[in-house]
Amino acid sequence: MPDKTPHQQLNKKPVKTIKEKRAEKKAKNPVEGAQDPVAHLKKRR
Repeated sequence: MPDKTPHQQLNKKPVKTIKEKRAEKKAKNPVEGAQDPVAHLKKRR
């Protein structure tokens, strides 16, 4: 029968936070020009 006891992992991979991932995406894809912040808002009725 296989051993099902939990084992400790000695070396974990470094995990990036969501903020770090977002910062990387923004750095890779720079925003073209100044965008109008109002242009993306939806009209409310």
